[in-house]
Amino acid sequence: MLVPLDSMGELRLEVALNFVRRLGGQRIALLPAALRLTSFQKRRLIQLLHAFDVHDLGGGPREVAAKVLASDHARRRSVEWKDSHARRKANRLIHDSIALVERGYLKLLRGF
Repeated sequence: MLVPLDSMGELRLEVALNFVRRLGGQRIALLPAALRLTSFQKRRLIQLLHAFDVHDLGGGPREVAAKVLASDHARRRSVEWKDSHARRKANRLIHDSIALVERGYLKLLRGF
């Protein structure tokens, strides 16, 4: 096993040792704190994946706002919808979810 000695070297070594211990049949502790997701990060990732699913099935910002954000703004008239904060948030979710699915998930492996 090769462990690069960069700024994340100690963390990588700790994870590698846990992996070796697990292969040996030992029980191991939780992930190192740097790799654990906070409850906010978990909720955000779930929201992003849900937004991606809606978008991937052909849904637009209105559908993302209605299904993911549970916003009643999605049912408003076009003029009101255009200036809605829910529209801006839905567009951000779509943009961020596409980035996450395409390559952004690799950040999870490095720790936030």
